[in-house]
Amino acid sequence: MSSQEKRITRHPVLAEHKVRKVEFTFNGKTTVGVEGEAISSALFAAGIHVFGHHHADKCAQGMFCANGQCSQCSLIIDGIPRKSCIVPLEEGMEVESLEGLPELRDLPGPDVLSPMKIDTDVLILGGGPSGMAAAIELGKKGIDTIIVDDKDRLGGKLVLQTHKFFGSVADCHAGTRGIHIAELLAGEISELESVDTWLDSIVLGVFSDGTVGIRCGDGYRIVKPEYMLVATGAREKSLPFPGCTLPGVYGAGAFQTLVNRDLVRCAERIFIVGGGNVGLIAAYHALQAGMTVVGLAEALPTCGGYKVHADKIKRLGVPIYTSHTVLAAHGREQVKAVTIAKVDDSFKPIPGTEKSWKVDTVLIAVGLNPVDEFNTKASQFDIKMMMAGDAEEIAEASAAMFSGKIRGLQIASKLGVKGISIPSDLQEKAEVLKSPGGKTFPYHPPDVREGVYPVLHCMQEIPCNPCMTICPKDLIGTSGHPIMGLPEFHGSCVGCEKCVAVCPGLAVTLVDFRKSSEKPLVTVPFELGEWLLEKGSEVTVTGWEGSVLGKAVIRDWKTAAGFPHTILLKLETPANIASRTAGVMIQNPEEITPLDEPLEVPLPDDAVVCRCERVTVGEIRKHIRAGVRDMNHLKAITRAGFGACGGKTCSTLIERICREERIPGDEITAFTDRPVFAETQLGWFSGVEDNDE
Repeated sequence: MSSQEKRITRHPVLAEHKVRKVEFTFNGKTTVGVEGEAISSALFAAGIHVFGHHHADKCAQGMFCANGQCSQCSLIIDGIPRKSCIVPLEEGMEVESLEGLPELRDLPGPDVLSPMKIDTDVLILGGGPSGMAAAIELGKKGIDTIIVDDKDRLGGKLVLQTHKFFGSVADCHAGTRGIHIAELLAGEISELESVDTWLDSIVLGVFSDGTVGIRCGDGYRIVKPEYMLVATGAREKSLPFPGCTLPGVYGAGAFQTLVNRDLVRCAERIFIVGGGNVGLIAAYHALQAGMTVVGLAEALPTCGGYKVHADKIKRLGVPIYTSHTVLAAHGREQVKAVTIAKVDDSFKPIPGTEKSWKVDTVLIAVGLNPVDEFNTKASQFDIKMMMAGDAEEIAEASAAMFSGKIRGLQIASKLGVKGISIPSDLQEKAEVLKSPGGKTFPYHPPDVREGVYPVLHCMQEIPCNPCMTICPKDLIGTSGHPIMGLPEFHGSCVGCEKCVAVCPGLAVTLVDFRKSSEKPLVTVPFELGEWLLEKGSEVTVTGWEGSVLGKAVIRDWKTAAGFPHTILLKLETPANIASRTAGVMIQNPEEITPLDEPLEVPLPDDAVVCRCERVTVGEIRKHIRAGVRDMNHLKAITRAGFGACGGKTCSTLIERICREERIPGDEITAFTDRPVFAETQLGWFSGVEDNDE
């Protein structure tokens, strides 16, 4: 397959990038990529998923986080070992796979200025939704603020989200896609004179003298803030199982980065592990990009994400296997298959329930850990500091915006700005938006066969009100909480279809019996591209939870007014299933059935815990059972935590093994934090002489 074929050239939401192609070499062979994209993305676009082989066991290495948090994507770039997911591609770069340990070479240091010392009122670490919301509040008060982010644009994970957001329309742009919310917030910040934005800048450390070390594009800067806001977000959790480090096993966030930021067609057949919102949304994003999702496994009896997210992908033909876990990813150089099994009440796999599929990608979406090393150090050194967003508590981006807004106002008040007033309902709204989803109610579609009316296929209490806000006649309301309560329709509908277009969960349809009592038209929201549709063709329609209802005929479609990437699909549907029709199946069930016989699964102790040093579950467990309780002792014995990621991916997994071994937490001595949080050439801390000064 050519490089061009690995690019996404047609997407229902994202426009094809205007790019400049550049040549670089990979292991001496000329390769073409896009200028400025991450080198890892350029290699994926060229069909290259194997980035080298580990020195300990010669196993293939690929990519996992695509966010600079682990070191699995390390390559030799112009002679220097670097994380390829955070290095932008330039013309003529020489890139080599990392085979074993890198060699020390006599190379010139970075051509950067000498370190600069800067004072500021507020330093915000992280340019995601919470950091941007805080910067806006501080900027409105005229407070000197620096907002720092390691990416090339503000937005954090918002820039990866092509779906419409939940929450409140008035307070956090509910009904608007994440990518557009990022643009709105960044636009506000650009108008604020007192806010300085540092992009492509990596925070290296928080120090005892109250300063923060930051590596910017032109050199090392030492910032001393009056107040610091940690809005650094979260990193994806890893999951140990045999084959978990194979190229092709990576985080759902990494997948969204490749697909939605860089428009790279990084997979063909995907299996997803984890049924929270991240996993469910990743499945939907894969379908939007034209990939096949063979299934999703969730260890709990129900998915932890919003039910409308789960129902949305089930309606499109994605099977969800609750009370199941992954046993192994199979392959030598990269993923070729995956095996899952049903689990009992203790989450132990049940023999005889194994299922295997041929896949090229396994996405891990088993939760997030806060990026909290910065606030930990700030607390140790008594630096004035607050936290916001996922760095404080894992929640949705809508909640993070509220969190940032509140922290911005609080910091402004502590800096002496008079007249700061935090609305009494602001904290209440923030707490509501953190809700993982409440009670699910019985589903009772209306048994009406006349007129026109919306059907609300949304039966779980979640923080969301766009359908109530957009109705021009105020016919949709709730008898419960104004944001959490279930939407209810009462009155005489005019058939404007606005509620269908705005719903983030694609959970509203419009049934129209006005022209036919036998074959009414059902308007269904569709976001997978009109190239999949053909007028007059017959399609399989599905109910609210994905059950097959029967056949319908596509009569027409149009783009929803005000929602340019949402198609309103008109289906001529038998009257007896019209009110229950909630979606259209696009995946052929025959193409995603398991293999006839499950594949053989390696022993669980073979699973790798420390990706950097290839330390297994069995090795860790052996030493814990022998009495090791100090993680630094464990590091010295096994090298777990010694790698380039600084223990970011393995520390929580080792804690989990300790819990499984029933070791009380107060008996464990944690890893000693490293003084610098990202590997950096020493030249950055000295710079070169600036003769102009």
